[in-house]
Parts: sequence; structure tokens; C-alpha cells
Amino acid sequence: MRNLIVGLLLLLGVLFIIGNFTQLESIVEIGQQGDWRFFGLAILVEIAALVAVGADISYIFRALGYKRSTPRLVIVALAANFVSIVAPSGGMSGLAVLVSDARRNRISTAHGTVAGAVFLLLDYIGFVFFLVVGLVVLARRGGLNATDLFAAGFLWLLAGVLMLMLYLGARSEEALATWLRWLVRKINLVLKFLRLEKSLEEEKAGNFAHKIADGLIQMRKKPQMLFPAAAASFINKALMLVVFWLMFLAFRVPYSTGTLFAGFALAYLFLIVSPTPAGIGIVEGIVTLSLVSMFVPIGSAAVVVLGYRALTFWFPLILGMGAMQILSSQAAEKKAKT
Repeated sequence: MRNLIVGLLLLLGVLFIIGNFTQLESIVEIGQQGDWRFFGLAILVEIAALVAVGADISYIFRALGYKRSTPRLVIVALAANFVSIVAPSGGMSGLAVLVSDARRNRISTAHGTVAGAVFLLLDYIGFVFFLVVGLVVLARRGGLNATDLFAAGFLWLLAGVLMLMLYLGARSEEALATWLRWLVRKINLVLKFLRLEKSLEEEKAGNFAHKIADGLIQMRKKPQMLFPAAAASFINKALMLVVFWLMFLAFRVPYSTGTLFAGFALAYLFLIVSPTPAGIGIVEGIVTLSLVSMFVPIGSAAVVVLGYRALTFWFPLILGMGAMQILSSQAAEKKAKT
């Protein structure tokens, strides 16, 4: 059954790539025009950014009392990213990969879920500096619009909800359960107003609170381990900004520091807040138009954005396919030994 699921996910990945083949063709054509020395350096920087993600998750698990290998967690993170793109479900499919790997390493589902939630929160927090600088630049240049503000507001809302959930869970299981039940009731009212048949169950909210409270209480014993995790998250964003900068150099496109920060801030913002998986199509369009509003020629803007997405979206996606296969093979071997 496990092999069947992995096979279906890999098939979805192949279909996803084929479905976006036009964009890949454009990237290949554009890549032929660029300076491959900068592309090679950008690939190395992107690999370092992926290692920072693994280090981030490793420190989070240490805060929970577990020692996890960073290289192993890089593979897990790549697989989780791949699954969340080809089988999108509001981030839950990627979280399931992290939780499943934790369970195979004798870590409870609750603690794996806590690790995933804390990772998301630190990801948002690590991005705040870049987002604020980017929005300030856009505002000063007259390029800030309602869509950007709405997306930023939604991101801060997500971060606030996660922060409140983790804070309540660390303080009291009952307080978290009460708040989650209240939240579920409000969401169900909205769903009813929108005449949607699906609704959330309050009882599941209580069970969820019970599962994660223990992990959060454990994390309170080693809160200092979250500081290097937050630093790793920030470094990851800084390295992705460097990749964005290298694309300007690769295609000899004039730039300013403000343009770099504003373009990167929007690229990462709409990677998170987007109706499409990892912002595909949305990021390319919005960031290109934003760069044009900052006096970057439209052709040059499109080239830079597609090059950046090739390295930060398509490259990790393809690596994620291999990571899924590695995890599946290791799980099969472990099962055979037992």
C-alpha cells in the first residue's frame, strides 16, 4: 500500500511537470542567454538554503528532546515540499510527511505535529524583516497596492493564529482546547454563511489540543534551542534573496538594493499566500509586474523571475521526487528487517 501511494505521488509529480512544460521550455530558452557562472553559484546558494531548512527542523526537534540529523531532515523537507505541491491540501500533506518520518524514528505523532507547527511559525517570523523592508520600498516608490497589503495581512493573521495556538498549548491544554473549539464554531458559521456543506467537528479540536499540548510543554524545558532554529530560518530567507540577486547578475539586469528586497518579498509572500501550489503562475506574474513598476524592462523582469523560480521552485521540486523515493526505500528496508 505504501509503495502504491508513493507511486501515485511520483506520477502526480510527473504530470505536474508535464502540465507546466511551457514554463519549463521558457526557462530553458532563457537560461541559454544567461551567464552560467552565476547560475552555478546560485545553485550552490540554493543548496545551502535547503540545508538551512534541515538545520531549522533539527533544532526544533532538539527543543522537543530529540536528536535528528540535519542531512536526513533536508531529505524529509524536500519530500514534504514535493508532496505539498503535487497533492496540495493546505499544507497538511507536507506536514504528514514530516510526522510520518518522525513516527518511523520513534517520535510521537503529537511531537511531530508540534515540530511542523513551530517550523511554519518560525518560517513566517524569519520572513518578517524582508517583508517589511520590501513593503516599505514599494510604498516609497508608489508600487504598493491592495493585493500586496491583503496578502501581507493574511500572512500576519496566519502567524498570529499559529503563535496564539502554540502559546495556549504551552500554558494549558484546556485553554488551547477551549480556544480551538471557539475557533471551529466561528469557522463553521462562515462556512454556513457561504452555504458550504463541509463543517469542522468541535470534538476533533479538543483531541488535537490534547495531542500537541504535551509536546509544547516539553519544548518549554529547552526554549533556548528555538533561537538557533529561528536563526536558521532567517538565514534560509537571506540565501534565497542572494539567489534572486544572482539572477540579476546572470542576465546583466541593472538593479538597486530596494528593487531586490521588494521583488524577493513579493516572491516569497505569494509563494505562501496563493491559491495555486507554491504560487505557480501567481508569483511569476505579480513579481514581474512589480519589477516593471520599478523601471525594470518587462523582458528583463520576466527573465529574472523565471530564472529565480527555476532554482527555488523547480529545482527543489525535482529533488523532492528523488527524496520521496529515498524515504520510501528506507521505510521498506526498515520494515523488511523487522
